[in-house]
Amino acid sequence: MSGNHFKGHEVSCCIKYFIFGFNILFWLLGMALVGIGLWAWSEKGVLSNISSITDLGGLDPVWLFMVVGGVMFILGFAGCIGALRENTFLLKFFSVFLGIIFFLELTTGVLAFVFKDWIKDQLNLFINNNIRAYRDDIDLQNLIDFTQEYWECCGAFGADDWNLNIYFNCTDGNPSREKCGVPFSCCTKDPAEDVINTQCGYDIRAKPDSEQKDYINIKGCVPQFEKWLQDNLTLVAGIFIGVALLQIFGICLAQNLVSDIEAVRASWVPPPLSMRRLPPHSSKKASAYYS
Repeated sequence: MSGNHFKGHEVSCCIKYFIFGFNILFWLLGMALVGIGLWAWSEKGVLSNISSITDLGGLDPVWLFMVVGGVMFILGFAGCIGALRENTFLLKFFSVFLGIIFFLELTTGVLAFVFKDWIKDQLNLFINNNIRAYRDDIDLQNLIDFTQEYWECCGAFGADDWNLNIYFNCTDGNPSREKCGVPFSCCTKDPAEDVINTQCGYDIRAKPDSEQKDYINIKGCVPQFEKWLQDNLTLVAGIFIGVALLQIFGICLAQNLVSDIEAVRASWVPPPLSMRRLPPHSSKKASAYYS
């Protein structure tokens, strides 16, 4: 390349290696999340029976690891290799992909604000579908228990939503010991207890409503989630704005690097014929040409 001439343009090393270093972290983290997801599916026997992926009526939390990890892996790969190899196709793909994600996030936020009642109904439907599948998947069960403990809630809009689950409903034909009960995560916590009483919700809904509040959280998770959003609106808005600015910053850096690479390529001037290296078998032809 010593014979090539450029008209003052060069690729910014700072931008190039900043994009490379930032995206290699995303790439590795994405691989880790996908690996965790595959390991979780392997433990549950999903990889040996792929059709069981769609058997669960509710949400399989492993999907979150797979989808988020997959997106991070693709973005990290495109940004990392694109910057290192100065590949404009991968860098443009990185910018467009990141722009699409930003647009989807923005659209989701606007729609969630405009159609709040519809979102609330969909959230209620989503929670109830997962209540039905509570005992079908251990990961889903742990996710529901964590949600109910964190927000101190029970069901979507109240404890009676657990009638949707075949193990907790109050029908006469239900032989389950958990009949007319709720999961332990609905129970109010006693600071004096060191060991979790997993049977604290048994038969609790057979009691009058006035007595239930002494043993379990009677508020639903949808209202508690709304209350949490209102109480932490500044934090949530700050996180969304921070993520959006980070995405815009990444798009700008990638486009800047693409412009630098294209400017360098456009300014490339081929060396004079006399400076070109010719293969040995062409030396006679070359000498004849120059003579």
